[in-house]
Amino acid sequence: MKIYFYNTLTRKKEEFHPINQSEVRIYSCGPTVYKNATIGNIRTNIFQDVLRRVLRYNGFKLKHAMNITDVGHLVSDGDDGEDKMLKSAREEKKTPLEIAEYYTKLFFEDLQQLNIETPEIVCKATDHIQEMLEYVIKLVENGYAYETSTAIYFDISKLDKYPILSNLNIEEQKAGARVDVDKEKRNPYDFALWIKAPENHLMKWDSPWGPSYPGWHIECSAMGQKYLGEQFDIHTGGIDLIPTHHENEIAQSKGACGKIPANYWMHGEYLLINGGKMSKSLGNVYLLKDIKEKGYDPIVYRLYSYSCHYRNKLNFTWEGIESASKSLERLRNSYQLNLKGTDKLTTADKEKLLKIEKDFHEAINDDLNMPLAMSFVWEAARFEKKNPEISKLLSKFDTILGIRIDEENTKKEEIPQEILDLVEQRKIARENKDWAKSDELRDLITQKGYIIKDTKEGQIIKLNN
Repeated sequence: MKIYFYNTLTRKKEEFHPINQSEVRIYSCGPTVYKNATIGNIRTNIFQDVLRRVLRYNGFKLKHAMNITDVGHLVSDGDDGEDKMLKSAREEKKTPLEIAEYYTKLFFEDLQQLNIETPEIVCKATDHIQEMLEYVIKLVENGYAYETSTAIYFDISKLDKYPILSNLNIEEQKAGARVDVDKEKRNPYDFALWIKAPENHLMKWDSPWGPSYPGWHIECSAMGQKYLGEQFDIHTGGIDLIPTHHENEIAQSKGACGKIPANYWMHGEYLLINGGKMSKSLGNVYLLKDIKEKGYDPIVYRLYSYSCHYRNKLNFTWEGIESASKSLERLRNSYQLNLKGTDKLTTADKEKLLKIEKDFHEAINDDLNMPLAMSFVWEAARFEKKNPEISKLLSKFDTILGIRIDEENTKKEEIPQEILDLVEQRKIARENKDWAKSDELRDLITQKGYIIKDTKEGQIIKLNN
């Protein structure tokens, strides 16, 4: 069956043709491990996981690389400001290595709770400094990069077209801090490949230009080439990466080998919170542990994400999560009921189920159309007869859904709002290191009949039986 993906590069849906029929090669931009991944960040990981599962469903083997950015990502999208790793290390009074190890561990714990597969290759930026340095040297040798007193810059004037992914008019593009930061730039849109480090800079390496550190974009070009070759099949990431990071990856690749690195570029849209932007100032930045603290199975968020196509904005609400929780319960109940079902399936019944399976397959192959695919999952789950063959079909669908449909339901405890408010107050007290207030709130919660436990995933609240 044919597969179609929307390609950001061509701005249209195209039939998928892999370079090598025996193996699909994918590169995904992973996290910058300076803070917890938000549920907005994780939405992109869910979309990438569905992509993996759909390709495998269609019989392809995978070679999938994902980077871990632990150096080089500055606080702006341009070439100024502090490295995000250093900023977090200073704020938390830890070394950059400690910060990277801590948040990388939390990231993969989140993936595990959401049943998101780990790519075949996970590559850290700091483990590939030599590859990045060699890539920059190649760009200089090819005439696509030049040195200033502060950095080695990519010269976009050497390209036949820039940008080509976002297709923006460069004169109208909002450049922010990238414009005129360095007066030695040949073009205000030239971007840093390699940055000369100040004397007290914590993360720096020897190079032909003295102690330096990489820019953000070079890591993906170097690691993509090392593990997947000069050209591979698919490059994925969040939509926010299109105008800067991915645009500059393409520029670097064209400068190094004259090729666009991936044939298909796929991007996941933003997550909204109650119809608006997720923002610390609005107090609506949610982590996976926040969903868990409210008593929900983390898989509920995965199922919730299927209510919207990956290329459309998804609006997160707690009412929506509650609805998804009930849907997960019903799907798992249907699986169990069919497993024990004794109804006989007629020839007509079997034909109906084959049609449902075919429709599901067509939906997932149509640019990962999960909302449509879910309608066919529900057709099977609500089938008028109960038979183990239906459980078998639901299990097959779950190779795409990843919702662990064969697990027994665990009843969500209904915790009174009064207790949830006390839990939230205690969370704030602990964040402020007000331990006396934290203990006082713990005692009050205990007096009201609940036990609160502090875990690495956050506070867990249970009824004291």
